[in-house]
Amino acid sequence: MKYIKKKYNDARHNCFAYAIEAGNDGIAVKYNDDGEPSGTAGAPMLKTILEKGLSNMLVVVTRYFGGILLGTGGLVRAYTEATEQALKNTEIIEKAKGYQAKIQIEYNSLEALKYYLNKNNINIINIEYSDIIEVEIEITKELSEKMSNNYNFGNFQIINYKKIKEKFVEI
Repeated sequence: MKYIKKKYNDARHNCFAYAIEAGNDGIAVKYNDDGEPSGTAGAPMLKTILEKGLSNMLVVVTRYFGGILLGTGGLVRAYTEATEQALKNTEIIEKAKGYQAKIQIEYNSLEALKYYLNKNNINIINIEYSDIIEVEIEITKELSEKMSNNYNFGNFQIINYKKIKEKFVEI
């Protein structure tokens, strides 16, 4: 927020709301009205975010004209509409809990593995070639369990599968 306040230092209000995944604790939320009447800016912004089922995002609405002309109902509508318009113009990226992982395979399995990964929307981060091939991927938890439990996929065989770290992956 310091960056926003500095960038828009001539604005009267820089209100915000965010919802962030907090692991097993659910979603951490926070909002701020930045001098607007209590509950007329940040709370409606947060409500809009949560009603759309979104998380891991921050919305800031900057308002230059301050005053009481809109009234509390008008402020709620204005901040809600501004948030809805911002979300309409935002690319929403769906992510799920997953892993960064490494797969070791023989050279003759590479093309079949690449086909499988592409078909299942599994992102390849890196491929290293030595006596065997190591493919670093981003994979959802569900597909990770399938991959770690079934080393023979018919067209290719996994020599070793190792989870490197837990992370959110694009789905």
